[in-house]
Amino acid sequence: MIKFAICDDEPMMVQELSGHLADYMGERSPAAYSVSGFSSGRALLECGDRFDVIFLDIQMAEPDGMETARLLRRRGDRSLLVFVTVLKELVFDAFQVEAYDYLLKPLDRACFTRTMDRVLHTLERRRPENIVIRREGGCQVVPLGRVVYCEVLGRKVYLHQQDGTVLGYYDRLESLERRVDGRFFKCHRSYLVNLDHVRGCQGGQVLLSQGERIPVSRLRERELTQALLRHMRERDA
Repeated sequence: MIKFAICDDEPMMVQELSGHLADYMGERSPAAYSVSGFSSGRALLECGDRFDVIFLDIQMAEPDGMETARLLRRRGDRSLLVFVTVLKELVFDAFQVEAYDYLLKPLDRACFTRTMDRVLHTLERRRPENIVIRREGGCQVVPLGRVVYCEVLGRKVYLHQQDGTVLGYYDRLESLERRVDGRFFKCHRSYLVNLDHVRGCQGGQVLLSQGERIPVSRLRERELTQALLRHMRERDA
């Protein structure tokens, strides 16, 4: 799951960027994603969530975009920051906060596409091959490629692996979702599925490579099919 944030005090710009993201991700990426909009730097800072990519307007009421970026970096946030501005001269200040890129208003679709191509390439290089879970008083490294699906029951998350073993540990599914990559899709409020192991979707169930079936919520069936098609196209490219 790639988490995007858009922080701009102009609602129309939040809507425009959201539209560009939807078009781009629908055409070029198999990854599941979410978009959160914020009308001020303060709202973004108070949210507390971690994002993979933040589109950040520079000219806003205090704290403006540059100060918001400084505060994010000061607390250890490593999001890819893409500044959105009407003033080219402000771009040079972006280097002080390790900005990833900048876009000029009014937005140009070709420039947006080039930026997003670079963003996804960088995120792919960051993609974790393993996660570390805490269980039974210790830690265990789990290769993500071996995980077929993840299930939450009560206060525990269960990782169902290719070899049939199941690892259970105390966590929330939302927390795990932030740590895995675009191979994983949230098909149900209690399940994350590895798209590499999906063989189809039928009758409200996801068909898996090991012959197992897990539920898919009615509202997410179409999204799952689209994510699976994009994932297969990207994998075979």
